[in-house]
Amino acid sequence: MKPVKHKSNDYVIRVHTSPDEVDAADWNELLGLQAQATPFMRHEYLSALHASGAAVPATGWTPRFITLTRDGVLLAACPLYVKTHSYGEYVFDRAWANAYAQHGLAYYPKALVAVPFTPVPGARLLARSPASRDALITSLLEWCETQQLSSLHLLFASADDLQACSTAGMLLRHTVQFHWKNVAPTLPAARGELPPEGTVSPWGAPAAKLTRTLDARPYLDFEDFLASLSQEKRKKIRQERRKVADAGVRFRFAQGTDITAQDWDFFYQCYERTYLEHGNAPYLSRDFFLRMASTMPEHWLLFIAERQGRPIAASLVAIQAQTMPSTDLGALPAPAGVAYGRYWGALERVDCLHFEACYYQPLQWCIAHGFQRFEGGAQGEHKMARALLPVKASSAHWLAHPAFADAVERFLDGESEGVEQYLDELFQRSPFRHPTAA
Repeated sequence: MKPVKHKSNDYVIRVHTSPDEVDAADWNELLGLQAQATPFMRHEYLSALHASGAAVPATGWTPRFITLTRDGVLLAACPLYVKTHSYGEYVFDRAWANAYAQHGLAYYPKALVAVPFTPVPGARLLARSPASRDALITSLLEWCETQQLSSLHLLFASADDLQACSTAGMLLRHTVQFHWKNVAPTLPAARGELPPEGTVSPWGAPAAKLTRTLDARPYLDFEDFLASLSQEKRKKIRQERRKVADAGVRFRFAQGTDITAQDWDFFYQCYERTYLEHGNAPYLSRDFFLRMASTMPEHWLLFIAERQGRPIAASLVAIQAQTMPSTDLGALPAPAGVAYGRYWGALERVDCLHFEACYYQPLQWCIAHGFQRFEGGAQGEHKMARALLPVKASSAHWLAHPAFADAVERFLDGESEGVEQYLDELFQRSPFRHPTAA
């Protein structure tokens, strides 16, 4: 698309047909400025999705990355895809598509700002300032109108993104995920948000609402973590771990460049088999993971389950190391980081192996390595029994058709009330014991 000058701010707006048309260093620099940056928005990750054939026009993902520059400086950017279906998104709008079809209207193609196949909350509208973020969302909406697309959807967005989208008149939608925090309990159970960043109690109360945080600390070890749980949950986890150990299963982990080509091959064998057992081909190819091993090795952690010296299962976790400034004058920054549970598979069936590979091993690793948070991915109420607590994840939506936009707005109002009620119900079932309980 020919570059267009933005009349009010003198931005140069470009629409790119491949992520590789955007300079990788400029993109990653911009990403690094965001409050909720994740490794999945790195240029290498998005490029690998495209180059490996996962997110390309042939699979229903047509890239149209948007950039805003001024005097050659990248001020804002986002990954945009024109979609001909709703697969690989994890925010379900098929009922909306069916309603369009029933009225003789076309819902597809639609526009999507998201990381394909990756339901991880984080920054989507990369921007150097609130003004450039506002200009980016305005440009997105204008482009969708000129292309006569039915709608624009921005999925698993950051708080900054949601604010810009709401100001632009987009509708907000909420769902629930389950995340774990490496913070020993100091407060009684409380209903509230558990944002991706910031100091939060294990029960999800916002940092602003906490009244006693001086005793808050990371867990010392996995036993210290178990001690924070109710007796019922503590007993259940120990039983599940014992079943795996009694079956003769042992785990090893490899991180970054220590993950060998043989390890990657074994992981993919497990990952592919699990998809095929459920009747679906995997979204991602071996080539995609080859590219991850080559371009982003520092962001991957692999757990391999072995029995009698033979590998039988694997789980792959993405990691983002961080440091947080200390609250004590003169003290060194505290270690921190985020781990994201992503993919798993097994060649043999062992009772409770999934829980051990996908939750207990990663949580134990996070505690040992000072990581602050583990995100368990989309859906899965069963994760609460493993001390992953409910978190609200949000998206933003714009529909071109006024009548359908009004109908969706009414639907989302009701859905939001349902999500709030669901969160209230979940927090009544906290897996943690009261701090004053014996």
